[in-house]
Amino acid sequence: MPLKKRITYYYDEEVGNYNYGYNHPMKPFRMRMAHSLVAAYGLDKKMNVIRPTRASSLQMTRFHSDDYVDFLSRITPELVELEPERTSVYLTVEDCPAFDGVFEFSSISAGGSIAGAKRINHGDSDIVINWAGGLHHAKKGAASGFCYINDIVLAILELLKYHQRVMYLDIDVHHGDGVEEAFYTTDRVMSVSFHKYGDFFPGTGHLEDVGVAKGKGYAVNVPLRDGIDDDSYRSIFQPVMRMVMERFRPNAIVMQCGTDSLSGDRIGSFNLSMKGHAACVEFMKSFNVPLFCLGGGGYTIRNVARTWAYETSVLLDEELDPVLPFNDYYDFYGPEFRLDVPASNMDNTNSREYLEKIMACIGEQLRDIPHAPSVLMQEVPRDWPDESDAEADDEVMDRQPETKVTRRQRDARVVPLVDTYESDSDDEEPTAEQGFAAYRHTGTATRPARGPLQPTAK
Repeated sequence: MPLKKRITYYYDEEVGNYNYGYNHPMKPFRMRMAHSLVAAYGLDKKMNVIRPTRASSLQMTRFHSDDYVDFLSRITPELVELEPERTSVYLTVEDCPAFDGVFEFSSISAGGSIAGAKRINHGDSDIVINWAGGLHHAKKGAASGFCYINDIVLAILELLKYHQRVMYLDIDVHHGDGVEEAFYTTDRVMSVSFHKYGDFFPGTGHLEDVGVAKGKGYAVNVPLRDGIDDDSYRSIFQPVMRMVMERFRPNAIVMQCGTDSLSGDRIGSFNLSMKGHAACVEFMKSFNVPLFCLGGGGYTIRNVARTWAYETSVLLDEELDPVLPFNDYYDFYGPEFRLDVPASNMDNTNSREYLEKIMACIGEQLRDIPHAPSVLMQEVPRDWPDESDAEADDEVMDRQPETKVTRRQRDARVVPLVDTYESDSDDEEPTAEQGFAAYRHTGTATRPARGPLQPTAK
């Protein structure tokens, strides 16, 4: 019998307090609705539920520019009226308004994604969920497409400290342009996006957009047309992802589960059912690679909540009653009050020939990249300290001003035994044992030195 996976779920109840504006399609309230369903089904009792520490400005600048983060931390609706020209540099106020608390909202989203990546890095969780994350359009120096801080990029940067290769997968109806752009020149991150392409935001994600320089071939785009249904989506999703997993062999997967690809979404134009959407999550889970599931788009909020609650159950291997239990937002789900988002009878404009042509092109693209590219091992950068750790260090410094390094900081140090591992041939890659052997704990009076880490059996 296989071991139960260790699952961590990040949720901050305050995320539902923020409001983009009465007529704006993005409703953070949907995360509160989703969590209410998760709790009503008792799923919160079957996983580790954590309220994340909010991301700091310094953490955000690991990807975003200093001036943009500084602007975002100070902007208010009143300042927009006083400084319209400066605001236009960073925000498109129709899509990305400067609502009250925009920085705090972004820090909740980013904080959960950074913390989740750290849990995977440290081997504390096999699967992590942060439905408040997945804001994939945000750029280095500007907001875009309802997204202000790109929590996905921050999570992937954290994962790259410990993992040679990370795969980003996006099943939102919109192209994951912000994440693809961030890693467009590297072979350590493969981005895969299934999205509508054409006269549709953000207008990127052509089949021939494959990356540049060292990253050429490591951006995989699957441009789809209106009305794609469960069968058609599965017929291209599973073969493409099998090819990507076999060729790239990622050490961790970050999956953006935007629900605007569902049938009946206010903005999207696909025709996926709830179970068709969740089948993608279940398929990626079957590879037994550390998996980080994030939220994203989704603008028919009752269907967003249904789907993320159901996908939480899929990750937990729990069967749910199709009749919704009573919850704080029960009236939103009438008149059917069921855990289901059915497909409609809209036309599917994705022909079998069109999908087969896409698969053939992607197959050719993947054949041109090296098989599981190796990476020279380097010293692992320090993690961002937990807020409690930083506070404890400050207290020690206050009591003992002569202390330069606290015991906790000294215990956390990791040093390389060798600078890099170089193979004898271009085709040979370092084994897991050789890669992990590059690091060991130095040992202290309170914590003895330990040997090389042993890779987890797959």
